[in-house]
Amino acid sequence: MKEIKLFCPATIANLSCGFDVLGLCLETAGDEMIVRKSDQKGVRITKIVGADLPLETEKNVAGVAALAMLETIETDFGFEIEIYKNIKAGSGIGSSAASSAGAVFGINELLERPFSRKELVQFAMQGEKLASGNAHADNVAPALLGGFTLVRSYNPLDIIKIDSPEELYATVVHPQIELKTSDARSVLKQNVSLKSAIMQWGNVGGLIAGLYTKDYDLIGRSLHDEIVEPLRSVLIPGFDAIKQAALENGALGSGISGSGPSIFALSRGKENAEKIGKAMSEVYDNIDLPYEIHISQINPDGVRVI
Repeated sequence: MKEIKLFCPATIANLSCGFDVLGLCLETAGDEMIVRKSDQKGVRITKIVGADLPLETEKNVAGVAALAMLETIETDFGFEIEIYKNIKAGSGIGSSAASSAGAVFGINELLERPFSRKELVQFAMQGEKLASGNAHADNVAPALLGGFTLVRSYNPLDIIKIDSPEELYATVVHPQIELKTSDARSVLKQNVSLKSAIMQWGNVGGLIAGLYTKDYDLIGRSLHDEIVEPLRSVLIPGFDAIKQAALENGALGSGISGSGPSIFALSRGKENAEKIGKAMSEVYDNIDLPYEIHISQINPDGVRVI
């Protein structure tokens, strides 16, 4: 096999209580990517459609992730990458993670899979480091593994995949503003109170338990962020109204997707997810702010060949 075409999914990170450690993979939103072998060694980004991003390998998250991977394995050929962006940069649904995960997955397939999907996460994280200054895995892990993922530890890297309850849906509204991850991180405090920390890790445990036991009510009760959301929500127009609309229309819980500005809601069943999407839309229609809506089941597989 000399060429491969991929679907590189969008993701929701943090999931309210799980800053930098929890994420999920979306089914209906994502980029496409073509990776092919080349006689010339190294990695080249040959085409980007849908976004104004650098073609220089060392300045592109896909290129950086691919180079990190190739530093660990010898090849007598190189790779070319074409990226077709459908996820807007700065949207809060894992644009850089989709590119980083897709690049390492595609190269791994063309090399006949020397690395497992979990092992690919460490390379994809280097693309995230370029994008935000921090090598976090809460987007690239679900993008590569699918379902929900928990980063139990970063040193050493220890990631657990958690299957999603079958009826769980995500609704995401993306107001058409860009919020850079680095800017969203700049508002965070480096220290938190013991009281807030206790509440937060209780919710993380509750969310994980809810996913394993398929207890939708417990999932909803656990989608609460005591630490990050109060600081970041002020950066997102209409956040409180969107969250309230989601909860009033059947959401189990709602919060900031990644670093924002997208806002997510989880619900049971497609009908509820669509109802929530309509309610979210009405909020932004009323304040005349352009937006996109994504309604999706949880993608169980992550990056895939198409």
